[in-house]
Amino acid sequence: MSTAKTLITCAVTGNLVKPEQTPHLPITPVQIADECLAAAEAGASQVHIHVRNPETGRPSMEVELYREVVDRIRRGNRELIVNLTTGPGGRFIPSEDDPKIAAPGTTLLPPEKRVEHIALIKPDVCSLDLNTMNSGPDVVINTPKNVRRMAKVMREAGVKPELEIFDSGDINLALDLIADGTLEGPAMWTFVLGVKYGFAPTPETLLYARNMLPRGAFWSAFGIGRMEFPIVAQAWLLGGHVRVGMEDNIYLEKGVLAESNAQLVAKARDILVSLGGEVANPREARAMLGLPDARS
Repeated sequence: MSTAKTLITCAVTGNLVKPEQTPHLPITPVQIADECLAAAEAGASQVHIHVRNPETGRPSMEVELYREVVDRIRRGNRELIVNLTTGPGGRFIPSEDDPKIAAPGTTLLPPEKRVEHIALIKPDVCSLDLNTMNSGPDVVINTPKNVRRMAKVMREAGVKPELEIFDSGDINLALDLIADGTLEGPAMWTFVLGVKYGFAPTPETLLYARNMLPRGAFWSAFGIGRMEFPIVAQAWLLGGHVRVGMEDNIYLEKGVLAESNAQLVAKARDILVSLGGEVANPREARAMLGLPDARS
């Protein structure tokens, strides 16, 4: 059970949810920034951000879209922790006839291209995926060499990596990267629970994963879909922090679409408070993560 305050992260739009699934998904930079600011008002101290093509709603990696979102957030709330994704660019779909050849839908990019926006914008935090795994019908590839190349750019930009952990092998890789100095320990970790062929969203999984971490590690967890709110409670019980948002789940309760990310944050906050927890504000969260005071 956690005794310190709990950091709530809100992942507002993600990469995989389609606009056809919910009319409330933020798409444009203005919508994404507004959702981030409203999530902060509801209790989030950190926002995790992907961007979308404003015309099609499909995932994008355009640096200027990221820049506009971040600028709008910083104008509205300088203390909110801005966490940008570096996940896109790792998906591989083999062709039917020759599996060496990439089929349409493959997004593989050079590691430096996946972190170009990090070097240019310098957010507070950015995600770093360590998983090579089956992901639905496709494969996600993050080789140790490419993770090192991405981590180097993050370090040079002065941006804190958030290690996204999809399975136990990812933890072993991260521990090696800490041991060889690629990453600074004890690090910031996030367990992703409920992605098909990754960590199962169960108490046993979370306890096992937590117990693999270095002493003093800062960790969060989140569940996908209907497991979002059960994992909020479970992570708190085990001393961790939490994440919610439309990237992970679009429902407020069974059959009821969330009308905003702020609604999901407010529900998570209510769960934490009902258990006896306290929610960290952005200034407190920065101190927990060793981040500098809000940038002007």
